This record gives sequence, C-alpha cells and structure tokens, in this order.
Amino acid sequence: MVKQQSLDLKEKYKLEIKKALQEKFTYVNANQVPKIEKIVINRGLGEAISNSKVVQASVDEFMTLFGQKPIVTKAKKSIAGFKLREGLAIGCKVTLRGDRMYEFMNKLFNLVLPKIRDFRGVSVKAFDKQANYTLGIREQIIFPEIDYDKVDKVRGFNITFVTSTENVEESLELLSLLGMPFRK
Repeated sequence: MVKQQSLDLKEKYKLEIKKALQEKFTYVNANQVPKIEKIVINRGLGEAISNSKVVQASVDEFMTLFGQKPIVTKAKKSIAGFKLREGLAIGCKVTLRGDRMYEFMNKLFNLVLPKIRDFRGVSVKAFDKQANYTLGIREQIIFPEIDYDKVDKVRGFNITFVTSTENVEESLELLSLLGMPFRK
C-alpha cells in the first residue's frame, strides 16, 4: 500500500506539479523545472565517543526506518578537548533517491509530521543558499516503524531535501506542491 502511495506522489509530480511549476515560473525547457534530486538523512552521535554500541543501534534504526544500510561517518581529525580521535565513528547518514525517496516523502508529510504534538507546520526559513531545505526531527519515536520498547535513548536527525534549483522561491513552491506542511 505504501509503495502505491509513493508512486502516486511521483506520478503527481510528473503529471501535475511539473506543469504547475512550468506555468508559474515560465520555463522554456521542461528540464528547467526544479525537482527533488535526493534526500539526505544525517545523525550525529556525540555519545559514541564513550559508548561504541550507540553507532550500531543507530545503524539498525536507520535500516528499519529508511530501508537501506547507512554510511557510518568518522571523525576527520583528532580533537583532544572533545576526547575525539581521528577515524572514530561519530554518526551515520543515508541518501535516498528514486522510489524510496518518494515513499519516504509521502510517509513524512502524511504520517510522521502530523503526529508531532502541537504541530503547526514547518518553518519556511530553513533554506540554504543552494535552495536546499533542512528539517530537524527531535525524536525517532514518531515514526511508526520504531518499537518504543526497544529504544535505548531518544535521538533525532536532520533531513535535507536537495533540489535541482538554486532559487529559494522555486524550491519553496516545489516542496509546497509536493505536500510539505509549511507554517502559514
């Protein structure tokens, strides 16, 4: 069922959203229409310095949530003040593309974000200079796949929507049409 809904979002982009963007911003070429290229989900694990089991727990959690194995990020250099050594695992990240990306967007916009307590929408001020949008999730337990009893500690992560445009207005319109619940 989720697979069918995610394909619906992909089809909606191809059939409706592309045309709406092309009309609003008067693109000459269909390839100029902005699109979501990928979604990058990143979690920093500062406590991994003292507890190495945290990294494995996060890797397992990411596999459950996103359906693919994450890359474990390592420290680039040693910092004595933080007890950090070069090569120490300090986080994990996943890059979603294609059908998995649309499936995740559908789940995030329709199931997860509305489940947040006192949710009034996401901020429109979280765009960077390349018109990519970053959203912070404070707790992983809002996802339906997570078994609350197996969670050792509540951790969050960042979700970055990488777009093909460098214009914030175009990127905002694209995400709005895809269903991102922006604050009014």
